[in-house]
Amino acid sequence: MPRPFSKASILLIGCLLSLNAVAAKVDTLDVSSASMNRTLRAAVVLPETYRKAKKQSFPVLYLLHGGTGSFRDWLTKVPDKTLLHRMADQYNLIIVTPDGDPTSYYFDSPLVRTSQFETFISRELIEKIDNTYRTVRDKKGRVIAGLSMGGHGAMFISSRHPELYAAAGSMSGVMNINTASWKVPAEFAKSRAENFAKLLGPAKEGDVPYPGYTMVTLADKLKANNLPLILDIGVDDFLIETNRDLHRRLVENKTPHDYIERPGAHTWEYWGNALPYQLLFFSKILKANEVAIP
Repeated sequence: MPRPFSKASILLIGCLLSLNAVAAKVDTLDVSSASMNRTLRAAVVLPETYRKAKKQSFPVLYLLHGGTGSFRDWLTKVPDKTLLHRMADQYNLIIVTPDGDPTSYYFDSPLVRTSQFETFISRELIEKIDNTYRTVRDKKGRVIAGLSMGGHGAMFISSRHPELYAAAGSMSGVMNINTASWKVPAEFAKSRAENFAKLLGPAKEGDVPYPGYTMVTLADKLKANNLPLILDIGVDDFLIETNRDLHRRLVENKTPHDYIERPGAHTWEYWGNALPYQLLFFSKILKANEVAIP
Protein backbone atom coordinates (compact mmCIF):
# COMPACT_ATOMS: atom_id res chain seq x y z
CA MET A 1 0.00 0.00 0.00
CA PRO A 2 1.54 3.39 -0.97
CA ARG A 3 2.58 5.64 1.91
CA PRO A 4 0.87 9.09 2.13
CA PHE A 5 2.89 12.20 1.32
CA SER A 6 4.33 14.07 4.28
CA LYS A 7 3.56 17.77 4.71
CA ALA A 8 7.13 18.60 3.66
CA SER A 9 6.78 16.56 0.47
CA ILE A 10 3.48 18.23 -0.40
CA LEU A 11 5.08 21.66 0.12
CA LEU A 12 8.06 20.72 -2.09
CA ILE A 13 5.79 19.42 -4.86
CA GLY A 14 3.73 22.62 -4.68
CA CYS A 15 6.87 24.75 -5.02
CA LEU A 16 8.09 22.73 -8.02
CA LEU A 17 4.71 23.00 -9.72
CA SER A 18 4.67 26.74 -9.09
CA LEU A 19 8.12 27.16 -10.63
CA ASN A 20 7.18 25.05 -13.64
CA ALA A 21 4.03 27.13 -14.14
CA VAL A 22 6.15 30.27 -14.56
CA ALA A 23 8.00 29.82 -17.83
CA ALA A 24 9.11 33.39 -18.53
CA LYS A 25 12.84 34.01 -18.82
CA VAL A 26 14.81 37.00 -17.47
CA ASP A 27 17.80 38.51 -19.28
CA THR A 28 20.12 41.14 -17.84
CA LEU A 29 21.18 43.60 -20.52
CA ASP A 30 23.97 46.17 -20.61
CA VAL A 31 22.78 49.34 -22.33
CA SER A 32 25.31 51.89 -23.50
CA SER A 33 24.31 55.54 -23.08
CA ALA A 34 26.12 57.97 -25.35
CA SER A 35 24.25 60.87 -23.76
CA MET A 36 25.74 60.04 -20.33
CA ASN A 37 28.96 58.35 -21.50
CA ARG A 38 28.32 55.28 -19.36
CA THR A 39 26.65 51.89 -19.40
CA LEU A 40 23.50 51.07 -17.46
CA ARG A 41 21.61 47.83 -16.96
CA ALA A 42 18.11 46.59 -17.60
CA ALA A 43 16.26 43.39 -16.81
CA VAL A 44 14.20 41.97 -19.66
CA VAL A 45 11.41 39.51 -18.91
CA LEU A 46 10.56 37.38 -21.95
CA PRO A 47 7.32 35.38 -21.99
CA GLU A 48 7.42 31.65 -22.72
CA THR A 49 5.79 32.26 -26.10
CA TYR A 50 8.81 34.34 -27.16
CA ARG A 51 10.92 31.17 -27.42
CA LYS A 52 8.19 29.28 -29.28
CA ALA A 53 6.91 31.91 -31.73
CA LYS A 54 10.15 32.53 -33.63
CA LYS A 55 8.68 34.98 -36.15
CA GLN A 56 6.33 36.84 -33.82
CA SER A 57 6.93 40.47 -32.76
CA PHE A 58 6.00 41.26 -29.17
CA PRO A 59 4.64 44.39 -27.47
CA VAL A 60 6.79 45.88 -24.71
CA LEU A 61 6.08 47.36 -21.28
CA TYR A 62 8.80 49.67 -19.97
CA LEU A 63 8.46 49.52 -16.18
CA LEU A 64 10.38 52.11 -14.12
CA HIS A 65 11.58 51.79 -10.53
CA GLY A 66 11.24 54.31 -7.72
CA GLY A 67 13.64 56.53 -5.79
CA THR A 68 16.78 54.95 -4.27
CA GLY A 69 15.96 51.87 -6.36
CA SER A 70 17.54 49.91 -9.19
CA PHE A 71 16.63 47.91 -12.28
CA ARG A 72 16.22 44.74 -10.15
CA ASP A 73 13.57 46.19 -7.81
CA TRP A 74 10.49 44.96 -9.69
CA LEU A 75 11.92 41.43 -9.65
CA THR A 76 13.26 41.26 -6.11
CA LYS A 77 11.18 43.56 -3.89
CA VAL A 78 7.59 42.64 -4.76
CA PRO A 79 6.13 40.14 -2.28
CA ASP A 80 5.44 37.72 -5.16
CA LYS A 81 8.83 37.23 -6.85
CA THR A 82 7.11 35.59 -9.84
CA LEU A 83 4.84 38.57 -10.51
CA LEU A 84 6.62 39.91 -13.62
CA HIS A 85 7.12 36.40 -14.96
CA ARG A 86 3.41 35.67 -14.60
CA MET A 87 2.36 38.98 -16.13
CA ALA A 88 4.69 38.48 -19.12
CA ASP A 89 3.27 34.99 -19.67
CA GLN A 90 -0.34 36.01 -19.11
CA TYR A 91 -0.26 38.91 -21.57
CA ASN A 92 2.46 37.62 -23.93
CA LEU A 93 4.52 40.78 -23.74
CA ILE A 94 8.10 41.72 -22.95
CA ILE A 95 8.66 43.64 -19.69
CA VAL A 96 11.77 45.84 -19.46
CA THR A 97 12.90 47.24 -16.11
CA PRO A 98 15.76 49.71 -16.72
CA ASP A 99 18.10 51.40 -14.30
CA GLY A 100 17.14 54.99 -13.54
CA ASP A 101 19.71 55.91 -10.86
CA PRO A 102 18.56 56.49 -7.27
CA THR A 103 17.20 60.04 -7.66
CA SER A 104 17.17 61.00 -11.36
CA TYR A 105 13.39 61.43 -11.66
CA TYR A 106 13.87 60.44 -15.31
CA PHE A 107 14.35 63.88 -16.85
CA ASP A 108 17.39 65.28 -18.66
CA SER A 109 19.27 67.43 -16.19
CA PRO A 110 20.54 70.69 -17.72
CA LEU A 111 23.29 70.70 -15.07
CA VAL A 112 24.43 67.10 -14.56
CA ARG A 113 25.77 65.41 -17.70
CA THR A 114 25.52 61.93 -16.17
CA SER A 115 21.77 62.32 -15.51
CA GLN A 116 20.07 62.33 -18.93
CA PHE A 117 17.34 59.78 -18.32
CA GLU A 118 14.67 61.17 -20.61
CA THR A 119 17.06 60.60 -23.50
CA PHE A 120 18.18 57.24 -22.12
CA ILE A 121 14.68 55.80 -21.67
CA SER A 122 13.02 57.33 -24.73
CA ARG A 123 15.80 56.82 -27.26
CA GLU A 124 18.83 54.77 -26.23
CA LEU A 125 16.96 52.05 -24.33
CA ILE A 126 14.24 51.65 -26.96
CA GLU A 127 16.87 51.36 -29.69
CA LYS A 128 18.73 48.69 -27.70
CA ILE A 129 15.59 46.67 -26.97
CA ASP A 130 14.27 46.91 -30.53
CA ASN A 131 17.65 45.85 -31.94
CA THR A 132 18.05 42.94 -29.50
CA TYR A 133 14.57 41.41 -29.37
CA ARG A 134 11.62 40.83 -31.68
CA THR A 135 9.48 43.80 -30.69
CA VAL A 136 6.63 45.76 -32.19
CA ARG A 137 8.73 48.68 -33.42
CA ASP A 138 5.93 51.20 -33.23
CA LYS A 139 4.12 53.19 -30.57
CA LYS A 140 1.07 50.97 -30.92
CA GLY A 141 2.99 48.14 -29.23
CA ARG A 142 4.88 50.12 -26.59
CA VAL A 143 3.59 51.19 -23.14
CA ILE A 144 5.32 52.72 -20.12
CA ALA A 145 4.58 52.73 -16.38
CA GLY A 146 6.36 53.08 -13.05
CA LEU A 147 6.09 53.51 -9.31
CA SER A 148 6.78 56.66 -7.24
CA MET A 149 9.73 58.38 -8.97
CA GLY A 150 9.13 55.96 -11.85
CA GLY A 151 5.47 56.98 -11.98
CA HIS A 152 6.64 60.54 -12.55
CA GLY A 153 9.12 59.26 -15.13
CA ALA A 154 6.53 57.28 -17.09
CA MET A 155 4.08 60.18 -17.21
CA PHE A 156 6.78 62.79 -17.91
CA ILE A 157 8.57 60.89 -20.68
CA SER A 158 5.34 59.85 -22.39
CA SER A 159 4.05 63.44 -22.20
CA ARG A 160 7.14 64.65 -24.07
CA HIS A 161 7.25 61.71 -26.50
CA PRO A 162 3.66 60.74 -27.34
CA GLU A 163 4.90 59.44 -30.68
CA LEU A 164 6.67 56.59 -28.85
CA TYR A 165 4.02 55.13 -26.52
CA ALA A 166 0.48 53.83 -26.82
CA ALA A 167 -0.33 54.52 -23.15
CA ALA A 168 1.23 55.47 -19.81
CA GLY A 169 0.61 54.55 -16.20
CA SER A 170 1.63 55.72 -12.74
CA MET A 171 1.50 53.87 -9.42
CA SER A 172 1.95 56.17 -6.40
CA GLY A 173 3.66 58.64 -8.72
CA VAL A 174 5.36 61.90 -7.76
CA MET A 175 3.00 64.20 -9.64
CA ASN A 176 4.51 67.35 -8.09
CA ILE A 177 8.25 67.49 -7.37
CA ASN A 178 7.70 70.33 -4.89
CA THR A 179 8.60 68.41 -1.71
CA ALA A 180 6.56 70.85 0.39
CA SER A 181 3.48 69.11 -1.06
CA TRP A 182 4.61 65.69 0.25
CA LYS A 183 3.50 64.39 3.64
CA VAL A 184 7.01 63.42 4.75
CA PRO A 185 9.47 64.31 7.53
CA ALA A 186 11.19 67.67 7.03
CA GLU A 187 14.63 66.08 6.73
CA PHE A 188 13.54 63.84 3.85
CA ALA A 189 11.78 66.73 2.07
CA LYS A 190 14.93 68.84 2.42
CA SER A 191 17.20 66.14 0.99
CA ARG A 192 14.96 65.66 -2.07
CA ALA A 193 14.65 69.43 -2.57
CA GLU A 194 18.45 69.66 -2.57
CA ASN A 195 18.54 66.85 -5.15
CA PHE A 196 16.18 68.76 -7.46
CA ALA A 197 18.26 71.92 -7.03
CA LYS A 198 21.38 69.95 -8.03
CA LEU A 199 19.65 68.57 -11.14
CA LEU A 200 17.54 71.58 -12.20
CA GLY A 201 18.97 74.62 -10.43
CA PRO A 202 17.47 76.79 -7.67
CA ALA A 203 13.72 76.42 -7.29
CA LYS A 204 11.39 79.28 -8.07
CA GLU A 205 9.08 80.24 -5.25
CA GLY A 206 5.49 79.01 -5.36
CA ASP A 207 3.45 75.82 -5.29
CA VAL A 208 5.06 74.53 -8.49
CA PRO A 209 8.73 75.51 -8.48
CA TYR A 210 9.81 73.62 -11.64
CA PRO A 211 7.18 74.20 -14.34
CA GLY A 212 7.67 71.91 -17.31
CA TYR A 213 9.44 69.29 -15.19
CA THR A 214 6.55 68.31 -12.95
CA MET A 215 3.31 66.68 -14.00
CA VAL A 216 0.86 69.11 -12.39
CA THR A 217 2.12 71.73 -14.87
CA LEU A 218 1.64 69.43 -17.86
CA ALA A 219 -2.10 68.75 -17.73
CA ASP A 220 -2.71 70.66 -20.95
CA LYS A 221 0.12 68.75 -22.64
CA LEU A 222 -1.50 65.46 -21.57
CA LYS A 223 -4.79 66.65 -23.02
CA ALA A 224 -3.19 67.59 -26.34
CA ASN A 225 -1.34 64.27 -26.60
CA ASN A 226 -4.54 62.27 -26.04
CA LEU A 227 -2.70 59.17 -24.78
CA PRO A 228 -4.64 56.69 -22.62
CA LEU A 229 -3.56 57.26 -19.00
CA ILE A 230 -4.00 55.34 -15.75
CA LEU A 231 -3.04 56.70 -12.34
CA ASP A 232 -3.52 54.90 -9.05
CA ILE A 233 -2.48 55.58 -5.47
CA GLY A 234 -3.14 54.31 -1.95
CA VAL A 235 -5.26 56.43 0.36
CA ASP A 236 -2.50 56.36 3.00
CA ASP A 237 0.27 57.34 0.58
CA PHE A 238 2.30 60.47 1.39
CA LEU A 239 1.95 61.54 -2.26
CA ILE A 240 -1.82 61.33 -2.45
CA GLU A 241 -2.42 65.09 -2.58
CA THR A 242 -0.08 65.47 -5.58
CA ASN A 243 -2.09 62.78 -7.40
CA ARG A 244 -5.42 64.35 -6.46
CA ASP A 245 -4.12 67.69 -7.72
CA LEU A 246 -3.22 66.29 -11.14
CA HIS A 247 -6.51 64.37 -11.29
CA ARG A 248 -8.45 67.59 -10.62
CA ARG A 249 -6.55 69.42 -13.34
CA LEU A 250 -7.24 66.62 -15.84
CA VAL A 251 -10.92 66.62 -14.94
CA GLU A 252 -11.08 70.40 -15.32
CA ASN A 253 -9.49 70.38 -18.79
CA LYS A 254 -11.50 67.28 -19.79
CA THR A 255 -8.57 64.92 -20.34
CA PRO A 256 -9.78 61.30 -20.43
CA HIS A 257 -7.93 59.17 -17.85
CA ASP A 258 -8.47 56.40 -15.33
CA TYR A 259 -7.84 57.50 -11.74
CA ILE A 260 -8.01 55.05 -8.84
CA GLU A 261 -7.61 55.40 -5.10
CA ARG A 262 -7.57 52.16 -3.13
CA PRO A 263 -6.49 51.07 0.36
CA GLY A 264 -2.73 51.07 0.81
CA ALA A 265 0.40 53.12 1.35
CA HIS A 266 3.77 53.69 -0.33
CA THR A 267 4.74 50.02 -0.14
CA TRP A 268 5.70 47.05 -2.28
CA GLU A 269 2.54 45.29 -1.13
CA TYR A 270 0.55 48.08 -2.77
CA TRP A 271 2.59 48.08 -6.01
CA GLY A 272 2.50 44.31 -6.29
CA ASN A 273 -1.29 44.55 -6.16
CA ALA A 274 -1.49 47.57 -8.49
CA LEU A 275 0.59 46.24 -11.39
CA PRO A 276 -1.92 43.59 -12.58
CA TYR A 277 -4.62 46.28 -12.81
CA GLN A 278 -2.32 48.47 -14.89
CA LEU A 279 -1.54 45.57 -17.20
CA LEU A 280 -5.24 44.84 -17.63
CA PHE A 281 -5.67 48.47 -18.70
CA PHE A 282 -2.73 48.24 -21.12
CA SER A 283 -3.85 44.89 -22.55
CA LYS A 284 -7.12 46.41 -23.76
CA ILE A 285 -5.17 49.11 -25.59
CA LEU A 286 -2.77 46.62 -27.15
CA LYS A 287 -5.75 44.54 -28.31
CA ALA A 288 -7.40 47.61 -29.82
CA ASN A 289 -4.11 48.35 -31.60
CA GLU A 290 -4.11 44.76 -32.94
CA VAL A 291 -0.66 43.97 -31.54
CA ALA A 292 -1.68 41.83 -28.55
CA ILE A 293 -0.71 38.16 -28.84
CA PRO A 294 -3.50 35.73 -27.86
